[in-house]
Amino acid sequence: MADRNVELQTTLVRYNNPVLVVKHVEKREPGGDGGTTAKEQTGRPGSGGAVVVDSPRETEEILNCILPPKTWEEDGQLWTQTVSSTPATRQDVINLQEMLDTRLQQTQARETGICPVRRELYTQCFDELIRQVTINCTERGLLLLRVRDEIAMSLEAYETLYCSSVSFGIRKALQAQEGKEKLQEQIQLLEQEKEALQNSISDMKIKADQAERRNAELRASEEKKHSEEIAFLKKTNAQLKAQLEGIIAPKK
Repeated sequence: MADRNVELQTTLVRYNNPVLVVKHVEKREPGGDGGTTAKEQTGRPGSGGAVVVDSPRETEEILNCILPPKTWEEDGQLWTQTVSSTPATRQDVINLQEMLDTRLQQTQARETGICPVRRELYTQCFDELIRQVTINCTERGLLLLRVRDEIAMSLEAYETLYCSSVSFGIRKALQAQEGKEKLQEQIQLLEQEKEALQNSISDMKIKADQAERRNAELRASEEKKHSEEIAFLKKTNAQLKAQLEGIIAPKK
């Protein structure tokens, strides 16, 4: 039982002591309908299952709507714990602040940024303040409840937007990575094509140089042959001319 009390005191919201819910069958007296009914009895732990008479009040009902009772089952027994309807004093508020600071230090909650632990502790503190205010003024407590729900809804919207933006960013990053890989492959192909073209250009330059040398050698050879032919023809022409003059001269 001590372990259960320690576990239930981890919240900053003040609750009543746990109550055991016992179910057993009672026989109706003769003259009734002869049926049996299941009657729920509640008793505080250690009280021997004493019956607690229900005396619902409007404030308690509102508190139970704002902060629903906790129920759990242990060793085959059903336990319930409702929020306390005891008015809070100034010292209770001071103790709440001290408990909040202590719990923040114990859990090593972050002072800035997103921290689920810090958010949970402040949510519990806000719920306790709503409980205290509701006991003194129901309308003010209900208004604070609306503020709490609106803040929670806004936070959920921000979380949804954040998750969507993170998913969108991751998707875009993956797409960019895929596009980057494709561009790198294309760059490699273009570099290979460029290298092949450069090798082809080098081969064509070598072939062009070889062809130019062959053409130069062939041209030089043809020019030499042509010059020899011209010289031979000139020499032959001179000899024929001399012979012709020698033949014509005696006749004169």
